[in-house]
Amino acid sequence: MTEETGRIQSISGPVVKCGGLPSVRMYEVVRVGHEQLIGEVIEVAEKSCTVQVYEETSGLAPGEPVVATGDTLSVELGPGLLGSIYDGIQRPLPDLRELSGDFITRGLTVEGLDKEKKWKFTPSVKAGDRVEAGDILGEIPETGIITSRILVPAGVKGEIVEIVSKGDYTVVETICKVKDDHGDVHEVRMMQRTPVRVGRPFKDRVGMDTPLVTGQRVIDTFMPQAKGGTGAIPGGFGTGKTVTLHQFAKWADAQVVVYVGCGERGNEMTEALEEWPDLKDPKSGRPLMERTVLIANTSNMPVAAREASIYVAVTIAEYFRDQGFDVALMADSTSRWAEALREISGRLGQLPSEEGYPAYLGSRLAQFYERGGRVKTLASEERLGSITLCGAVSPPGGDFSEPVTQATLRIVKVFWALDKDLAARRFFPAINTLTSYSLYHQTLERWHREHLGEDWPELVTEAMALLQKDQELREIVQLVGPDALPESERAILEAARMIKEDFLTQSALHEIDTFCPVGKTYRMLKIIVNFAKQMSKAVETGVGVRRILEFSVLDNIARMKITPWDSYEKTMDAIEKKMAREFQSLSAEPDGSSVMTPGVVQ
Repeated sequence: MTEETGRIQSISGPVVKCGGLPSVRMYEVVRVGHEQLIGEVIEVAEKSCTVQVYEETSGLAPGEPVVATGDTLSVELGPGLLGSIYDGIQRPLPDLRELSGDFITRGLTVEGLDKEKKWKFTPSVKAGDRVEAGDILGEIPETGIITSRILVPAGVKGEIVEIVSKGDYTVVETICKVKDDHGDVHEVRMMQRTPVRVGRPFKDRVGMDTPLVTGQRVIDTFMPQAKGGTGAIPGGFGTGKTVTLHQFAKWADAQVVVYVGCGERGNEMTEALEEWPDLKDPKSGRPLMERTVLIANTSNMPVAAREASIYVAVTIAEYFRDQGFDVALMADSTSRWAEALREISGRLGQLPSEEGYPAYLGSRLAQFYERGGRVKTLASEERLGSITLCGAVSPPGGDFSEPVTQATLRIVKVFWALDKDLAARRFFPAINTLTSYSLYHQTLERWHREHLGEDWPELVTEAMALLQKDQELREIVQLVGPDALPESERAILEAARMIKEDFLTQSALHEIDTFCPVGKTYRMLKIIVNFAKQMSKAVETGVGVRRILEFSVLDNIARMKITPWDSYEKTMDAIEKKMAREFQSLSAEPDGSSVMTPGVVQ
């Protein structure tokens, strides 16, 4: 397509008004100024257009050239994505550093994939086979964890007339030729260019009946996420949003992780970039980066690129979903993305809605979260893939009634509410179990019963009931003191304390407690709930709570969380036997030794 050249008319921060481009289209990529800054058309008028520029615009002047490229904002998809670190428009940060040093120079053009590196391609079809869009042409061992699949592009089907033999090829070499029913021959390469603002096609959505195990006990127990589900984690400053999302990305039961730092502080993203290459995948033992794509668009980078980074990330996630992988996408945070929308909207002079956000805030959020889900991918054979979307929300002052949080809650199915009071008491993860929720409990119940135990739903219900009763009793204790409570209610307070301190708290910095297998979570919960039941029965027979608190098994229960992953079964069995012996010892004590004794539950 012939490039068309116009001129800058006015500049307002990242928003540039241009003239002399009569054929320009919405969302077309343009090059702005003498330095060829990357921009995207966001408004088209009769004799002008408006462009949001993804780089710093200081120094631009009216009259400088604007070149329309005829292309939309797209990403390069293919081998080489895993382990990469990109900016908000898919420019590899290591390559940018080589070109410009520690400070990124404006106008740099860096390709998303290495066009010279060769990959070992093994074909899985042969000449004469008929293929449809989404069918697998061959495989590439991209990393030690993930074997990538090269697919027939969308819109292409027919007979294979030529395919390369097993060998090493670059992403831009033709590996296959497909002749369609009209006689046209389509050349297929490993690399595909895909627009980011339109979701990649699929056959159909399917039910979400498998949990995304995160290794975080409070989430896997009380607010489980489904593979393909959507979730939000709002919280004020210092409540642990970023750490929790980092834990998701490190340990979630997903084959591929896409993490986008959208407008977050540079030091937090730097921590992730420095730490993750040294982390080991819990299943394979190989570096975690071998199944991860990082997109870093920090708060000191141009604000317009935040808006693009979300779409770049979800398009990359769709590429792996179409191969049949379960993908987890973490966005930190959608509030910074919404702030970018607000700034661009204000500079365009659009009528503001609540708190200055544009009226289309809710619909834009919905468009993003709707690109998640569990689907049947395009292919002649049935293949399932999923994208689980988890977005952090940063409400000012921790006010959950602000527009971004409220718009997000109307869309997502899982809500993890971070509590600043819990965080102030150093209770992490600081997720409030009484205000958080998940709408996937029923759809995941069958999986939990089959893979954990038939009693899992009942254990969760009983634990939640104890926490709710504890909240009610705490209000009474604050008014009249603990001495006014009967022993049965003191037992409830003690059981709830065990759930909170021995089960819900989890250290992200401890080498064992940072991740908890779901089987270990089940055994821990079962032990604590059974202890609460037996304590309640003992109290009914006249045993004082203080006497039960002398049990040595309580120390073993408190240390359950740091039991190694490969030996927890034996440890849990020993705890259950010890607990049974100590409760049985109560009935063997001489008469009068188990009379109620006053005790204060801390």
